[in-house]
Amino acid sequence: MAIEVKNVTKLYGAQKALNNISFEVNSGEVFGFLGPNGAGKSTMMKIITGYIPPTEGEVLVEGLDLVEHSMEVKKLIGYLPEHNPLYLDMYVKEYLDFVAGIYKLDNRKQKVADMIERTGLGVEQKKRIGELSKGYRQRVGLAQALIHDPKVLILDEPTSGLDPNQIVEIRNLITELGKEKTIMLSTHIMQEVEAICDRIIIINNGEIVANDKTENIHSKEKVEKQVVLVEFNSDPASNDLLAIEFVSNVKKAKDNIWVIEASTDKDIREAIFQFAVAKGLSVLSMQRKEKSLEDVFQELTK
Repeated sequence: MAIEVKNVTKLYGAQKALNNISFEVNSGEVFGFLGPNGAGKSTMMKIITGYIPPTEGEVLVEGLDLVEHSMEVKKLIGYLPEHNPLYLDMYVKEYLDFVAGIYKLDNRKQKVADMIERTGLGVEQKKRIGELSKGYRQRVGLAQALIHDPKVLILDEPTSGLDPNQIVEIRNLITELGKEKTIMLSTHIMQEVEAICDRIIIINNGEIVANDKTENIHSKEKVEKQVVLVEFNSDPASNDLLAIEFVSNVKKAKDNIWVIEASTDKDIREAIFQFAVAKGLSVLSMQRKEKSLEDVFQELTK
């Protein structure tokens, strides 16, 4: 087991940031750690990396207790914080050599060269970090997190503030890293989670509200509902639409086009078609909107 979190609670004075959190992460797994701002994500990551201690509970990384073997555990972890702390006056190669020195790595020059190549920093390696774009600074942050070849990689909002092209580049890099390392990823970009992660944990108000494989997480919504987009040849009355069995809400999107919500897992498209026939209407198009990870996230963290 790469990470074991057992009954962890964290208090900041009277405020409870984490409340009796427990979960496990398998070796070689890429898992998304999601939650709204203030839910406790960064606090949990800082505890796992040894930056702050838990108030209660214990954390094991690769079987080692974080408190009893703190230095050994830190050697096993690579960490990219949300606010990527870099020395902006240092050159890229200079900074990575400095980090390699902290870890007391042998053959530092070669390790730095390998990281520059792996993270695509070659064209920018002779620049000061302060001269780099946000995307390349994130690459430098990833390089420092990887240079000691950790078994566990913890990434807190690694694509925050990047443009779409930079997001794709960093996402591809993380995907490649996930083939050989255990990765804990926190992000607000749901497409990123679905594209990269094997499993998802959702945290809200310091407590876990979902923990499952990515393909199963859509079943965690508290209330089963479906949304159907329908275009009629003319507008029906909204009250008539609300009279259809299981329909809970209707909204007119534009002329003749309606968004119909139903609180059931039963497909209501047949009932809508029968309604149209009874009212003398024609259905020009009808599409059932699939439940997205964003829908589940919003439902679980409201």
